Amino acid sequence: MRPVGSKYLLEEPLGRGATGTVWRARQRETAGSEAAVAGQPGETVAIKVLKEELANDPDVVMRFLRERSVLLRLTHENIVRTRDLVVEGDLLALVMDLVEGQDLHEYLRANGPFTPVAAALLTAQIADALAASHEDGVVHRDLKPANVLLTEGEQGMRPMLTDFGIARLADSPGLTRAQEFVGTPSYVAPESAEGRPQTSAVDVYGAGVLMYELLTGRPPFSGDTSLEVLQRHLTEEPQRPPGLPDPVWTVVEHCLRKSPAERPSAVSLARSLRTVAAGIGASATPEQATAALGVAGLLAPDPQPAAVPDGQLRGADDPTQALSSAGQGGPGGGPNADPNAATNVLPQTGAPGGGPSAGPDADPTRAMPPVPGAAPQQPPDQPDGPHPWQSQLRAARDRNEQTQVQPIDPNQDPLRRRPQRRAAPAQPPPYQQGPPQPGPYQQGPPPQPAPPPQQQYAPQGYGPQHPPAPQQQRRQEPRQRPPREPREPRRSNPNRMRIPGLGCLKGCLFMVLILVVIAVLVWNFTPVPEWWAEGKSFWEKTQDFFGSVQDFFDSVGGGEGG
Repeated sequence: MRPVGSKYLLEEPLGRGATGTVWRARQRETAGSEAAVAGQPGETVAIKVLKEELANDPDVVMRFLRERSVLLRLTHENIVRTRDLVVEGDLLALVMDLVEGQDLHEYLRANGPFTPVAAALLTAQIADALAASHEDGVVHRDLKPANVLLTEGEQGMRPMLTDFGIARLADSPGLTRAQEFVGTPSYVAPESAEGRPQTSAVDVYGAGVLMYELLTGRPPFSGDTSLEVLQRHLTEEPQRPPGLPDPVWTVVEHCLRKSPAERPSAVSLARSLRTVAAGIGASATPEQATAALGVAGLLAPDPQPAAVPDGQLRGADDPTQALSSAGQGGPGGGPNADPNAATNVLPQTGAPGGGPSAGPDADPTRAMPPVPGAAPQQPPDQPDGPHPWQSQLRAARDRNEQTQVQPIDPNQDPLRRRPQRRAAPAQPPPYQQGPPQPGPYQQGPPPQPAPPPQQQYAPQGYGPQHPPAPQQQRRQEPRQRPPREPREPRRSNPNRMRIPGLGCLKGCLFMVLILVVIAVLVWNFTPVPEWWAEGKSFWEKTQDFFGSVQDFFDSVGGGEGG
């Protein structure tokens, strides 16, 4: 047993639908004043636990709480009463009266179609339930035999319409913002299939489809896919079943009109069905039969159909309303207030309270702080240029900025750039003009200049000889090599294992593999095998010839010896 809230315990599942699971439950204690029915401890109830996608939708939860009073006040003898609503964490549940009995869908499959009188009387009670809900502004939008429970009453079989709360919650903006219809394709109205505005006329259309199924055992439109069924609802007219009385078909045909304005209201539908049931029965009087034939005059459309909520929020979630100007009716507005008037600019005030007495010397509106990244606005009493404090603050902000990571030119990267060789400094000449000057740290007498070289004359008889010319010192400037372009360093794999001689071994194995492949190709695609066979046979013949010659000589030698 699973607890739901603090007052209910789930016992066993009774059924599972598209929106949740219905459980048989038991009440643990008396409900408080927030419930429509307090109940007694030990009382058996039915609880429908909604699916997680509904419980997790915040729009559904808000509508669940906001429409609590609407759901709890739906009380009618043909409506399954909602006793309480439970919101606990991710769980949403509706506590309802437990109706012992099967639904109308199961009854149809087990017993077959109804007679026209029984179908009219049963549909009339469903129309009474729809009329009561439409009066409260609630549209079911999913009327079908599976949502009609059958129970035994004082006057026989009594239908009980259920799942009103689920239809109300399905109107949530989170579920209808995509213009999706809520309902079953076989019972959906044309305006719901097209996404047009919906009113209580969609329930009347569903009642017409339900009555058609009660009379024939099948809906008026069917197909292999939901899209095909919806298309037939939009374009095709229902086919009249054979043998159906005219008054009954008149009611069904009016309910299945494509235009919502041509369908009757739920109140007129219930009255017309009872008139038809009384006029086509075996004990009908001529007056009742005549009234049944004129039933078309009773099928009046609803002058004020209940509108399906469009998903807009109400109550505490109303949008903000613009207040009227003070000059038109005061702060609270008045009869002369114009809600569409333009917004007025408030006058400048000189005091904190402000007021109409503000003069031209009033304090002007203060400027907001400057937007980051925008040009600073200079006050009128300051010269052009930033204030010294602003310069200091900007400098401090620049120092605190994070270092920006930017790509660097490889030529500017000191880790990748090759060092440039510097030119050697020029050497001083070996001979200096004049005596050298003593340096600041030189001690002792200055060195004596070297004596001038004496001229040497060649001996007479050998001709005159010129003195040798002084050797000229050539300066050889160092040759500078042009800088090389930086190359990216090789990236070696640190996990790579080097085996000495492995490169040579791999090369040998690769050559052997190539030779093997070449040998296979030559052997298979050239006449080498034939040449080999011919050479082999020639070699064998040669061996046989030399063997026979040797045998001949051996025989000749053996004969001479004998």
